[in-house]
Amino acid sequence: YSFAEIAPIVGRTPAACRQLASSARRRIRTGQAPTAPTARQAGLVRDFKQAWAAKDIEALIGLLDPDATAIADGGGLAVTFLHPIEGSAQIARAWVEIANRAPSTMTFLERTVNGQPGLVAQQDGVIVTVFAFGIVGDRIKHIWVVRNPEKLRPWAQRAK
Repeated sequence: YSFAEIAPIVGRTPAACRQLASSARRRIRTGQAPTAPTARQAGLVRDFKQAWAAKDIEALIGLLDPDATAIADGGGLAVTFLHPIEGSAQIARAWVEIANRAPSTMTFLERTVNGQPGLVAQQDGVIVTVFAFGIVGDRIKHIWVVRNPEKLRPWAQRAK
C-alpha cells in the first residue's frame, strides 16, 4: 500500500506515515545485533561443549551472555527443566548438573542444527537431545533444548 492509502487509516498525513516507516526501519536495523560468522559460532559451541565436559562453571559463564536464556522441550515425554533458565550463572550451574547426571554412555557431537552450529546428545547410539544455540556477537544468548522424542524422530532417521 502507498503512504497516501495508509494515511487515512491511521489518521496521519502521507508525509508522517513515510517518516514513521523510515523510523521503524532504522530501529529494526539498529536493534538487530549482527550474527557471528559460522566459523566463530562453531568455535563458541565447541568451547561450550569442552567447558561443559570439564564442568567448568567459570568458563561456561564466560561463553554465555549475562542475560542468556535456556529453554527446553520435553513434550511431557522426556525429563527436562520445566521453566526457562535465565542468566549465565544459572545456566552454567544447570549445565554442570546435567553433566553430573549424564550416563557414561552419553556422547555429545557437534552437528548443524537449524542451519547453525549445535550439539546432539546420543545415548547408546540413539539421539536423545538436540541443542540449538543463538549467538549474538561473541556470546551465546539463547540455548534451545529439544528432548521430545516425537520431535527427535527426523534426527533419528538422519543418524541412520
